[in-house]
Amino acid sequence: MIRSNRRNIFFTPLSFVINIAIVFVMYFVCRVEYVVENWSAIGTSLFDNSLSDIVMGSLRFDTSAILYTNLLYAILMLIPLHYKETRTWQQLAKWVFVIVNGIAIVMNLADSVYFRYTGKRTTMSVLQEFENEGNLSNIIGEEVINHWYLFLLGITMIFLLWRFYVTLKGECVLNNAKDYRAYYIINFLIFALFIPLTIAGMRGGFTRAVRPITLSNANQYVTHPKEAAAILNTPFSMFKTLGKRSFKELDYAASEIDDNYSALHAGNEKLVPNKKNVVVLIVESFGREYVEEGFAPFVKSLEAKSLTFDRSFANGRKSIDAMPSILSSIPMFLEPFFLTPASMNDVSGIAGELRKIGYQTSFFHGAENGSMGFEAFAKTTGFGKYYGRTEYNEDKRFNGDDDFDGTWAIWDEPFLQYYVLQMSEMKEPFMTAVFTASSHHPFNVPAKYENVYKEDGKNSIHRCIRYTDMAIRKFFETASKQTWYKNTIFVLTCDHTNGFDKEFYGTDMGLYAVPLIIFDPTGETVKPERRHGIAQQIDIMPTVLSLVAYNKPYIAFGQDLTVANDEDTWAVNYNNGIYQFVKGDFFLQFDGQKVTGLYNYKKDPLQKENLAGKKDINLPNLKILKAILQDYMRRMKRNELIIKE
Repeated sequence: MIRSNRRNIFFTPLSFVINIAIVFVMYFVCRVEYVVENWSAIGTSLFDNSLSDIVMGSLRFDTSAILYTNLLYAILMLIPLHYKETRTWQQLAKWVFVIVNGIAIVMNLADSVYFRYTGKRTTMSVLQEFENEGNLSNIIGEEVINHWYLFLLGITMIFLLWRFYVTLKGECVLNNAKDYRAYYIINFLIFALFIPLTIAGMRGGFTRAVRPITLSNANQYVTHPKEAAAILNTPFSMFKTLGKRSFKELDYAASEIDDNYSALHAGNEKLVPNKKNVVVLIVESFGREYVEEGFAPFVKSLEAKSLTFDRSFANGRKSIDAMPSILSSIPMFLEPFFLTPASMNDVSGIAGELRKIGYQTSFFHGAENGSMGFEAFAKTTGFGKYYGRTEYNEDKRFNGDDDFDGTWAIWDEPFLQYYVLQMSEMKEPFMTAVFTASSHHPFNVPAKYENVYKEDGKNSIHRCIRYTDMAIRKFFETASKQTWYKNTIFVLTCDHTNGFDKEFYGTDMGLYAVPLIIFDPTGETVKPERRHGIAQQIDIMPTVLSLVAYNKPYIAFGQDLTVANDEDTWAVNYNNGIYQFVKGDFFLQFDGQKVTGLYNYKKDPLQKENLAGKKDINLPNLKILKAILQDYMRRMKRNELIIKE
């Protein structure tokens, strides 16, 4: 049993400091693993930054996360009560320490795998995103098998937390009043010192001018937003987005914004709608690189017959970002739209607007009904009917659950055939959309195609892209035989990008490069043309409504590409706390207060030379971006996403 003396009085606070230092080491190991696991995405450029910036930034965010997550442990160890010196109390503290930090280790290691699908650290929105998925245990189990080395690393690190934890060997005994007095004075002073140090560490600084750090602060330590994930840690990202209300109204000075921008698109009552059908194909993970590099030969051939653009972009990095962007012209800023309180706003979309003029509308997704919140969003935005896995299984013309891929949804080939036949049973004019699923992790193809679409040794998704390209070809072959085919405008795009091989597609700009194809079988309403402008997902709604001669006013944050000049087109997205805007020759990055990046992407496609502060060419682009953000935030807060009669 340890007897009391001055050295022993300091033992518990000292052991606390040593144990917390061990946690810092564990976070460092997790960060190294995170970068190594995602080397092609962030590692190759991360060390173009100052090593001291990387270290200081990482320590700042790790300190905040460690203090937040270990607050209970700190109280158990530092509260000025002599009862904490007992062996039972210390064992309780040890268990709290190991469990809490073990969870943090698992979160960091697991997120290194998820990064490749999102391009950022995971936030609390992931819990809402997958709350209706019933197959997560299978996915997690498969990932554990595929990344067994991370499983072993995690177990080892948690064991080391336990093994090297510093604790009392026995109990500290206070013998007299003098011992008690010395003990309480010293421990009270230590606890009193700990409180302001902890608050400062959680906030990210000591001065009053320092605001509590958030995710976007990581960008000050790196050159490109994609690298911010290496500075952050997952516990911090999760904690900082817990219960967060995303949108705040902005009030830029009139001279700072472009007063020509507005999300309000005025109607023209003189127009007579042409009653063209509208079919939107949203293809899972079908990035532009795969089309350009020859993995989707049919889609590439379709481009030659369609209206396309030299540069087309997604407005988010997740499937749940794509739905509002493509179908309702709402970009993803801060957090996925329908995981925020603003999702309760009145919302319309292509389907909702076309229903006003007599269109029949339906949405198709071969996953479990309710998956990803798509069914609810489709209903909210004006789709009259939803066709999911349940409806597919009820159709006796198909094989039901025999066509289920075992993880996510019905295979693309049969589900797209189902989609065609269901449209043939609809009354014209109709507007439909389908969200495919097969080109998705775990990157499998149906058993009968295993020897047709083999692994190419580069990227596992490539064989899925080839399979889905075949499924799209067969979709158009069947559609071309239907009576409604020639009276239809087809739009094909994807939800977001996935793994990449070419360096450009790993840049902050390239990570959002997706195909955007508008096809008219007759070539009358939409003439085949490769335009030299910029297009984005949020342009689909206003462009489609223009093509069908829609004559009512509506809200859409994108542009009508039928009337926009190529030099006036632009695209916007949000990347790890940074708003990104591309127009003309320049790619602009803005953190909401200042420009952090400016690149002439035509001369510098890999974004090596940051011109921010060196050129004033960014001023007109910044004005447009600020106008978009101000209008967006105001409409979100005031529930002004539709024209109210």
